Amino acid sequence: MSRWRPPPEKSTALITRGGHDRLKAELDELWRVKRPEVVKALAAAAAEGDRSENAEYTYRKKQLGEIDRRVRYLSKRIPALKVVEGQPTDPEAVYFGARVELERVDDGQLLRYRIVGPDETDAALGYISIDSPLARALLKKRIDDEFPVELPGGPARFVLVDIRYAE
Repeated sequence: MSRWRPPPEKSTALITRGGHDRLKAELDELWRVKRPEVVKALAAAAAEGDRSENAEYTYRKKQLGEIDRRVRYLSKRIPALKVVEGQPTDPEAVYFGARVELERVDDGQLLRYRIVGPDETDAALGYISIDSPLARALLKKRIDDEFPVELPGGPARFVLVDIRYAE
């Protein structure tokens, strides 16, 4: 069995201004702060002698590889992203950047989400990717629209209760 895997689907190259600023700050932090610290610690671990039995050296090499991988990804991804700012021409419909409130039809549970780019999703904040099934189903919906969604946990029906675009 080979290690080859098919490439993942291309994700949407949209991002909010806040998400773009966070990615740039992360890249700067990794490149200017964390990487030099790890390189310094790696050099100190390498100076201790036998590298094959040096756990600190092995750990730092792995850590440096993870940082370099993330730096490479961010260096390619940030220039490819399109920052979406402001409100859409029709603020009564759901588009990228919308903050929505949904009601689950079967149990009346209220859910709040913000539709953002795939690089800035955060479940704790209620940020969902525009590539997610729920966000795809929400696009162009208006208040009081009822719609079905095929979620990983099974089918569900929602009613759109509110749409906001202000930060």
